[in-house]
Amino acid sequence: MKRQYLIALALLAVAATPATTPSSETAKAAAAEHRVFAADDIKWADGPASLPKGAKMAVLSGDPKAPGVFTMRLTLPAGYKIPPHTHPADENVTILSGEFHMAMGDKWDDTKGHALTAGSFSTMPKGTRHYAWSKTGAVLQLNGMGPWGITYVNPADDPRNVKEAAK
Repeated sequence: MKRQYLIALALLAVAATPATTPSSETAKAAAAEHRVFAADDIKWADGPASLPKGAKMAVLSGDPKAPGVFTMRLTLPAGYKIPPHTHPADENVTILSGEFHMAMGDKWDDTKGHALTAGSFSTMPKGTRHYAWSKTGAVLQLNGMGPWGITYVNPADDPRNVKEAAK
């Protein structure tokens, strides 16, 4: 009797559990969102105007200009520097290759900061004043919430403020 009671309870539990098999429409939508990027297939473009020249960028997921989660990669040449700045959302950076230095503050001081190598990760809250550079070149992956942006502490450091004739 006890065994029959347990079997009946198990059948009731299964019957009460909603189906988890997606409809064909749901499966198609999920498949349309699934993307795979082999390293050699990533399409690099010049970095945004908000970064000093020389950076290359590839958006892998989402849209950094729109609300929501995004993932992008940046490749920076040797000697690259990003002057003191802030971001409107938390910044999450993973170093994929090379060496990348990050320091906190309003004024450049390359004796400060941390040298981050491949596999290193950095996270900081929105509005944190910081600057960064790479002596050797680096590839970074940046994950965050859009809309993304960069505001330089000193407006004269903003590449978007450089006169056309000086470019």
